[in-house]
Amino acid sequence: MRLAALRQRNWLILHDVDSLCDAPGTHQIDPDLFTRDYWCERGLIVGEAPGRGSSLFLQATPTEQWVLRPYRRGGMAAKLSEKRYLWSGAERTRAFRELRLTATLFEQGLPVPRPVASCVTHYGLTYEAALITVRIAGAKALAELLVDDLADEALLYRVGAMIYRFHQAGLDHVDLNARNILIDPSGEPWLIDLDRCRLRRPGKWQQTNLKRLERSLLKFSNDSLLPIIYRGYSR
Repeated sequence: MRLAALRQRNWLILHDVDSLCDAPGTHQIDPDLFTRDYWCERGLIVGEAPGRGSSLFLQATPTEQWVLRPYRRGGMAAKLSEKRYLWSGAERTRAFRELRLTATLFEQGLPVPRPVASCVTHYGLTYEAALITVRIAGAKALAELLVDDLADEALLYRVGAMIYRFHQAGLDHVDLNARNILIDPSGEPWLIDLDRCRLRRPGKWQQTNLKRLERSLLKFSNDSLLPIIYRGYSR
């Protein structure tokens, strides 16, 4: 994966040159690419994900779909500004950090979506940002499978094994929950939404991740699922 940065006026785009370029007949490297209007005008919005910021599913090419996710604040901070963040340099923005982290994990062969590009628009002391990744074809959130009682023991075991792989790589996923684990049609789990995540040395954060996941699982199932996931984690 080859990452390159482009800066013009008050915007900066970090992109994978093999996924996004200015070749004729392709989507051009431009901040408009990170807006709903761009895709709506072309009739290329094929769906929308639930959650803060309303991620869009895009038909980027005849054979590949992308996910466009704008960064949005939650909690008390959203009352001050829903989509503006404090500027402290391009490489410290949430969008650039998440894209670089995702690219690092992707290159290690870990199950994360292939990153396409991130865009940061700078407004003096603040900025807005958005991220584009490749959509995992046919994948459903683990939460959805739990609600429909479609998550069997073998699947939960694979989820535990996947989390272990990421922990071995040092990933502290600060929002590990049943919506951020996707299951593809072959039954393999993927991890998404690496905003604010980072690579760390082994420590208590690993158990904190698992406890957060446990709280999430209890929202979608009455069963005690964590022991099965632990077996996969501790295989």
